[in-house]
Amino acid sequence: MRHRIVAILASVLVVLTPAIPARAADDPLLDQLTAIPGLSVVSDTAGTGYRFFVLTYRQPADHRHPKQGTYEQRLTLLHRSDTSPTVLYTNGYGLAATPRATQTEPTALLNANQVSVEHRFFTPSRPAAADWSDLNIWQEASDEHRIVTALKSVYSGRWIQTGGSKGGMTSVYHRRFYPGDVDGVVAYVAPDDVINPADTAYDKFFDTVGTPACRAALDAVQAEALRRRDRLVPRLEADAAEGGWTFSRTIGTADRSFEMTVLDTVWAFWQYSSAADCATVPTAATATDDDIYGWIDTVAGWSFYTDQALEYYWPYYYQAASQLGWPSLRFEHLRGLRNYPGLYTANSSLPPELRRAHNPLPMIDVDLWVRTAAERMLFIYGENDPWGAERFTPSKRDSALYVAPGANHGANIAKLSPSNAATATATLRRWANVPAGLAATAPLDLPLDDMLGDRRRIN
Repeated sequence: MRHRIVAILASVLVVLTPAIPARAADDPLLDQLTAIPGLSVVSDTAGTGYRFFVLTYRQPADHRHPKQGTYEQRLTLLHRSDTSPTVLYTNGYGLAATPRATQTEPTALLNANQVSVEHRFFTPSRPAAADWSDLNIWQEASDEHRIVTALKSVYSGRWIQTGGSKGGMTSVYHRRFYPGDVDGVVAYVAPDDVINPADTAYDKFFDTVGTPACRAALDAVQAEALRRRDRLVPRLEADAAEGGWTFSRTIGTADRSFEMTVLDTVWAFWQYSSAADCATVPTAATATDDDIYGWIDTVAGWSFYTDQALEYYWPYYYQAASQLGWPSLRFEHLRGLRNYPGLYTANSSLPPELRRAHNPLPMIDVDLWVRTAAERMLFIYGENDPWGAERFTPSKRDSALYVAPGANHGANIAKLSPSNAATATATLRRWANVPAGLAATAPLDLPLDDMLGDRRRIN
């Protein structure tokens, strides 16, 4: 489970509370939005060529029993034109505490509107009395289905769905359960962990990625860190005391947190570094404790496996434990150095009351459907991204898979070979019914969202 980032929880968990905008005398778009039952406009910002709304939409906590409680799901709307296509962006996690206008790659390629959805159970999009059994792929897909259905009263053109990493997985699940909602899907760097224990593909990836020298250097520094446990764990404990980090609610102890972080190091390196960064790996035999501790902090982050950082990601780990699965690695080069052989699981990052047994059936079902019945789906992967070791296999129904040479977890269409990028772009525009000349005109001056946010070490 290579899910690490140094989460700045104070900036992520704050509930957005700006004043509701005043209604303009003649504002057809605002009238259309406010006429949708259950939809509330939280803020409305005008930019050059666009408007940006922060919204909430009332959702059933359980779509099978819609009268038994609701919650407010956050979403944003980047409005360009009611004649443009619309991109549904499912990021698989929470939105920023104060969302700002950005655009995904498909939005930019299509000059489209964009609806960005916060995944259920990421705060504040969580029922007040949360029943965690309602956190599953069908319930979230049903959230998205209701949002698309509601907003098609405003945007009746073509719809394209996208997401990166877990957001890419989320886009696949929505397509599985509601295949008529959108006209195509572009899923970026989305893993497909079909049968959770059958993870030999990940081990094969780490046996072949990069050069033999780089692989050896990474394995060696990882092993050396565990050999120096008696000196490095006290450093982590000191950092925890200074930073106010604790471990007892989730991972357990500083020693367990230390081991999990070290186990994640090689995965995190390839997820967000490149072959050129192999030169930065410390030489295990001569590196000082400072060298090793500092390098691991830069690559994997000592603060992630703490109660404070993990709490925000409980919805992800709950889903990984119960349905999505997580990569299991052999770590053969670390034999005899690990104190906790069963540590590397999603449940290790959850409090005891949220730990769950894994149900393999949902992923088997989705995988079979994607292989045989899914239509109009593009999958983009990075050649050197460990999350791409287990990939979705698209059907032959107007679907395709592309791999960006040398790319990591930030792979996108722009990083494909020129011919593949041109083909993928043409396919996307055809699905959205956007002529190439039209898509190239009047681009918005907005930052490009890589759909990974600040989750540098989490899927």
